[in-house]
Amino acid sequence: MVESWSFLDTVESNFRPLVVIELAKGTKEETIEWFTKRIVDKKANGGAQLLIKPLVTENGAENIYLVGASHLRLLLGAESVGLVKECNDNSMRTFTYSSRKTFKDFADDNHNFLTMAECQYIIKHELENLRAKNEKMIPGYPQAKLYPGKSIVRRLLTNGILVQIFPLHDREELKKLRHSWYGRVKVGYQPLDDIRCYFGETIALYFGFLEYFTFALIPMAVIGIPYYVFAWEDYDKYVMFATFNLLWSTVILEVWKRICAILTYRWGTLLMKRQFEEPRPGFHGVLGINPVTGREEPVYSSIKRQLRIYLVSLPFVCLCLYFSLYVMMIYFDLEQWALDYHKENESNFSSLMLYVPSIIYAVVIEIMNRIYRYAAEFLTSWENHRLESSYQNHLILKVLVFNFLNCFASLFYIAFVLFDMKLLRQSLATLLITSQILNQFVESLLPYWLQKRYSRRMKKRMCSQKTDMNLSLADQVNMEKEMGTYLGTFDDYLELFLQFGYVSLFSCVYPLAAVFAVLNNITEIYSDALKMCRVYKRPFAEPTANIGVWQLAFETMSVISVVTNCILIGMSPQVDALFPDSKMDLVLTVALVEHLILAIKFIMAFVIPDKPRDIQMKLARLEFESLEALKQQVRAFQMQLHFLLIHH
Repeated sequence: MVESWSFLDTVESNFRPLVVIELAKGTKEETIEWFTKRIVDKKANGGAQLLIKPLVTENGAENIYLVGASHLRLLLGAESVGLVKECNDNSMRTFTYSSRKTFKDFADDNHNFLTMAECQYIIKHELENLRAKNEKMIPGYPQAKLYPGKSIVRRLLTNGILVQIFPLHDREELKKLRHSWYGRVKVGYQPLDDIRCYFGETIALYFGFLEYFTFALIPMAVIGIPYYVFAWEDYDKYVMFATFNLLWSTVILEVWKRICAILTYRWGTLLMKRQFEEPRPGFHGVLGINPVTGREEPVYSSIKRQLRIYLVSLPFVCLCLYFSLYVMMIYFDLEQWALDYHKENESNFSSLMLYVPSIIYAVVIEIMNRIYRYAAEFLTSWENHRLESSYQNHLILKVLVFNFLNCFASLFYIAFVLFDMKLLRQSLATLLITSQILNQFVESLLPYWLQKRYSRRMKKRMCSQKTDMNLSLADQVNMEKEMGTYLGTFDDYLELFLQFGYVSLFSCVYPLAAVFAVLNNITEIYSDALKMCRVYKRPFAEPTANIGVWQLAFETMSVISVVTNCILIGMSPQVDALFPDSKMDLVLTVALVEHLILAIKFIMAFVIPDKPRDIQMKLARLEFESLEALKQQVRAFQMQLHFLLIHH
């Protein structure tokens, strides 16, 4: 490295605010002085070597600080976090400051070489890696204990001294993105590269998956429309639709892996090395030594954690599942009551009443899902997982198990216990459409309306104070700090997961399921885009190479759909007529077909490469070049050592 951290200047005339830090009101001066000093201190002294300025408004200082960095500091930070950029030869390589001239579009005066999202990610990384040295506590707060190696920012957050850290919006870039993304209704692809440059890879990959899944649903929708028109009451003909469903649910997930590899290679995250995971902010325990890093950090017994999981969390989840089944049986009682009422009256009103139990049950399902989500978050946090990835995996498992049973148990019961295909169609249609309407309202329309009301009040206040309606930096910060915080893509992927279940498990009984899913997803793209740009604070970019554990969740649902559709085919009168004498032969045949399809599915997953061949070749070439470079370094070191030994 040509430039070292010690020569890095921490003063820059053109200060560009990138990140906002809000401290609690009444934070002690000695705490603020100590924290800001650690932010601007040189790396050699344990600081972050960033730039920081207080935000001064008409009311004076408000314990809000703007953080930025010099261009050189950001380039060195890009190397430390392992960002991957495109080279002049069109290959993707890990950025190093010493070889900066070999990267495409790099120039010493080009401050746009790193996107604003990458700059904010670098600053977040440096702030989170501010660690205590010899401090035993946060100055001014004796109860906030520190120890060598403890993350200062995480300790400030857990003690309520630090309210929030968030990246600033770039109003001009956001305006351009809004126009190209959802500013006009058009038929075309989303600007995924622009979304990635502004919001980062995790969010861009979610929108990429949402777009891909919507396009993948179109064949099901196209086949479903004539099927619905010409075979509405003819359930004998759903064999062909179920067969197509089997192939469709298998192929789309394998194709997505390849598209995901293409996107993440182009964005550089496919090559990024995984960072060493630090303990999550909520993790607590007795102070001990980490055997891997050798640093002091909290240590918590894995036996205690397992006892909490199996003696408390597991029984609680089972109790919730039992309650969900109990509510389902109440729903069937309501269905029977509505049916009896319709038989007695046979009026238009009684016909409408047939749909009321399903609508009420769909609303109750959504309410139960949301209440359970809070309980699952509390339990998973109480289990005290050391790593964020472990916490997320346990939370997703709890939520998926409950949501799956809560949303689909009634459909399985109707299909395989009651054998009532007409009721199955009605329930599936009601659950799907009601859940989509509720999700659109709760996740997008309601937050947007609340945010618009707040923005209107803020603009009226600014208008009464001054005539210049162009937002100043202070006004922008004050508006953004009151906006809601985007909590990640968990709920968005969960919604798509449940939708995939409705479409793949039973859509052969209700062919329009895919049609409603496509229509919902088109509006979802626009509403989610609106939500990201207008409702929530800008989230920090998070590099990612895939959709993570959700890929496994969708593949598991695909396996379940194979079993479900095989049983539905076996139950059809067409297939049943082929085995008039022995039902056991029918069961064995269906089981054999199901095993064969599962075998074909797993063979396809093995045969179809997760990455296209050209990307495989590029990755192999990079690995070869890195090994050759390592060999050259070893040979150079050996020659130097040999030279020293001879002269000694």
